[in-house]
Amino acid sequence: MAITVNASKPSQLLAAIKKAIDDKEIETWSYDGDGDFTHTPDQWKNKAWLRPVVVSSSLRFGLLGQKDIDMTKVVYGVYHGRFNEMLLTHFDEDFSSTVASAQKDASVDQFN
Repeated sequence: MAITVNASKPSQLLAAIKKAIDDKEIETWSYDGDGDFTHTPDQWKNKAWLRPVVVSSSLRFGLLGQKDIDMTKVVYGVYHGRFNEMLLTHFDEDFSSTVASAQKDASVDQFN
């Protein structure tokens, strides 16, 4: 259940996302001291986190769940859908495509 963002400059894209959040251009996402992103509307805040991993030509986001709480398809769908929506709205010039995996990706996902 990872998001892969295909980008020629993934580190710069990650920095731009954080800057847009810091500058309040993006108000529905925040990130914590570990760099993990959470959706900030009350209904979804801290239900999950997306952890970024920069690789050569892409930016991958693994899904982190709450401790001792099973991940639901609804939370998975909202986090992946809304994060992709944010990317398309604000950063469409900075990447070529995104892919959301349908099943847990043990290399980046951490949830029950």
